[in-house]
Amino acid sequence: MRVYLGSDHAGYELKSHLVTHLAAQGYDVVDVGAHEYDTEDDYPAFCLHTGARVVADKGSLGIVIGGSGNGEQIAANKIKGVRAALIWNQDTAQLSRQHNDANVAGVGARQHSIDEATALVEAFLSTPYSGADRHTRRIAEVADYELSQELPALPE
Repeated sequence: MRVYLGSDHAGYELKSHLVTHLAAQGYDVVDVGAHEYDTEDDYPAFCLHTGARVVADKGSLGIVIGGSGNGEQIAANKIKGVRAALIWNQDTAQLSRQHNDANVAGVGARQHSIDEATALVEAFLSTPYSGADRHTRRIAEVADYELSQELPALPE
């Protein structure tokens, strides 16, 4: 499986670790950047490019990394077709894949040790989507809105 990784300076050390670690695990890793540590860089470009590459490469997944993972996940979600989830424990890492078919994970490098963050990423990457009808229906509702920009009717 191809995995795209993008981060700003706050996630640079974790991303560099994950590039090596995931490649050793057999993943086809693509480092979207940052390619050097720069305290003045901004996360949006790295996260937007990571998300765009995931959408263009069916079956791939992405990891966006920053200090908290929040802004990175928000930025990635601006790309049509991205379903980015902030993962912060084993349950959120697994449920984002099982229930939401998330294709990008946001990780906060300042929130976890390298080992903890690595375990979260491994859980995300190794967990399949359940394919349950209720989850597929919900994902389709969000995708329909993304395309039409028309709000669905509220249940009465």
